[in-house]
Amino acid sequence: MGRKRAGDRVVEQVDTGLAELVPDPDRAGSWTLLLDSAPQSHVDLTDPTHLEFEYVRRLAAAVDLIAPAGAPLRVLHLGGGALTLPRYVSATRPGSTQRVSEVDGALVELVRRALPWPSDARLRVRVEDARAVLASTREASYDVVVADVFAGARTPAHLTSVEYAAEVARVLRPGGWYLANLADGPPLRHARGQVATVRSVLPQACLVGDAAVLRGRRYGNLVLVAGRSAPPVPELTRRAAGDWFPGRVVAGDELDRFAGGAPVVRDADATGSDPPPPGLFSVRR
Repeated sequence: MGRKRAGDRVVEQVDTGLAELVPDPDRAGSWTLLLDSAPQSHVDLTDPTHLEFEYVRRLAAAVDLIAPAGAPLRVLHLGGGALTLPRYVSATRPGSTQRVSEVDGALVELVRRALPWPSDARLRVRVEDARAVLASTREASYDVVVADVFAGARTPAHLTSVEYAAEVARVLRPGGWYLANLADGPPLRHARGQVATVRSVLPQACLVGDAAVLRGRRYGNLVLVAGRSAPPVPELTRRAAGDWFPGRVVAGDELDRFAGGAPVVRDADATGSDPPPPGLFSVRR
């Protein structure tokens, strides 16, 4: 399918599905990227610190709190979309070195043309599989690894196993952090398994999300923050509570109960995350 326009909307077939760039009627210069009707990214080209999606605000809060304000970081982004978080890090932590891995080359080119990011030699975007990137990355080379990878609105199976998590831990510096967007719904099989799996190699962790999602009442996004030292739970709690859509932080014994004895996922038995319920995104069109 070729490129089409309906008003300012851009529709284009990319490698992993049908991409749509939809202008935000409430914010000039802002766009939402959808892939096969599922919202993937929202970017404000005039203000990269404006974050529309609540889970991205939670990822950004973690990035804000894991190091002194403004200090540059080395960040590996697994999954690119429209580069919302890389743009945010460039704006809030000038001098940061960032590598973005996105498997969909046609999507990268669409975003590059339609939603160009500021020229920055320290921000590199490559068309690569996330697991392959980790395998080729030297040990202890990043302060942060951010995972926000979806195929057909599901996290691919090969990015859910303990072997994958061990590769993440290997490329992180001793004081580094893994931040992951987990999309799940009742009975939270995927999220519980990911908490158990990641904590087997990065034992200090917390989970940030909407209370209804955390309780298994509806489908949504949870942000996992994991490392080798205690995460900034009090500060994350304040940020989550003060959000436009207040959230909760689950840590310590409560996180143990959340995992509920879920088994560690291995490559041999890994499956993708559960898909969203039918019609979930239809109201956002």
